[in-house]
Amino acid sequence: MDIRLSVTQNQILSQKMIQSMEILQMSSQELNDYIKEIALENPVVDVEESYETPDKAGDLMKKLEWLDSIDERNRVYYSQEYGDKSEDKQFRDYSEDAGEELSEYLLHQLLTVDLSDLQYDVIQFMVYSLDSKGYMEENLEDIARRFGTDRDFVEEQLKLLQSLEPAGVCARNVQECLRLQLEREEEEDDAAKVIVSDYLELLGKNQLHIISKRTKLPMEEVVRACDHIKELNPKPSRGFDARSRLKYITPDVTVVKLAEYYEILLNEYMYPKIGINHFYKRILESDSSKETRAYISDKIRQAEWIQSCIGQRNSTLMRVSKCIIDYQEAFFNLGIGHLRPLRLQDVAEMLDIHESTVSRAIRDKYLQCAWGVFPMNYFFSKSIAGKNSGEKITTEQVKQLVVAIVEEENKKKPLSDRAITEQLVERGVKICRRTVAKYREELGIKDASGRKRFQ
Repeated sequence: MDIRLSVTQNQILSQKMIQSMEILQMSSQELNDYIKEIALENPVVDVEESYETPDKAGDLMKKLEWLDSIDERNRVYYSQEYGDKSEDKQFRDYSEDAGEELSEYLLHQLLTVDLSDLQYDVIQFMVYSLDSKGYMEENLEDIARRFGTDRDFVEEQLKLLQSLEPAGVCARNVQECLRLQLEREEEEDDAAKVIVSDYLELLGKNQLHIISKRTKLPMEEVVRACDHIKELNPKPSRGFDARSRLKYITPDVTVVKLAEYYEILLNEYMYPKIGINHFYKRILESDSSKETRAYISDKIRQAEWIQSCIGQRNSTLMRVSKCIIDYQEAFFNLGIGHLRPLRLQDVAEMLDIHESTVSRAIRDKYLQCAWGVFPMNYFFSKSIAGKNSGEKITTEQVKQLVVAIVEEENKKKPLSDRAITEQLVERGVKICRRTVAKYREELGIKDASGRKRFQ
């Protein structure tokens, strides 16, 4: 009997621990969805939506009023974030400045165009069929069959879309995208058009001498035309895709620099609070059946445990955030180039908790500060040995050095990965060529042959 009781207790404890860990790693949005599910499953749970400005945000605005002038960047940034809000919005609607999605932007440009119902249906279908680059991948014959019309009609609507901004949108491939942009320019560039039409692959390989030989154009003209092409935008959706993603990013932690310290706000307004319905509490005190009272009692315990887990989640997130801010103070003061190497293990030791707890606490969560919105794992960066004994620098800092070295190189004789490695070693960074090549590729920097300039 005692053994069975012990096993049952261990199972309950294990289930509770799993639930606690799951709640810890939830983002604010996930927690919001989870609480709503719990409210549907557990009758004793009251979801307490809060639409009033939190007292803490109000207190923060008072503090901002006396913010020292040296913190002008933070004062302006957060005055815009928190100031002048309507009564029913306690914080900034994070999507309000995110801009339109590409599909919305295109359709808005057609509001003044007189379109038939069929035209609009075909255009709307094509707009919502664009890929992530803003290209039209749908087959025009398939679209025509779908709407019971012919290919010529569909192509007319495509040309209408291709006349809109941004230039190059709704192209069917990169060649058409670049050609559409060249055709809009006031000055004709025949050399650029020829290269886009017939020699784009060679341009991608930076084989300009072959282009010059095949087109019989002087190398100087080929270099000029290729430089022109490189200024075009092969991805018309650029900017719109970022705005679209931004709409769905909700910071879990907001950091504000006041005169002498940092204020940390957990964005608890993003999810409702859990309360216990008083009606069910009264049932426990009534003469209801034993089974009913046992059922209600169990549901109340479940709700109280979830309340406790959420409280523990917030406490852990606050402690981890404070640890990050204390350790990465140079970043929050000066910006991205001042990130220090930091491991999950380091924070775990500082807080006397398990490394996996830190990992769960920052998983899928974002931190907003005066420098922007960052995933919380951004602040945990691997280190590379520096020139001085015991000195460590972050991978981000090494990447910045790679960028600086490439920017300073002789463009007619670009540096190989080995040469870049040697320069890094001279600057005190212990690194191998393979790692340099990896960082270069991650930065979107071409190899030496791809960076070579011929004029």
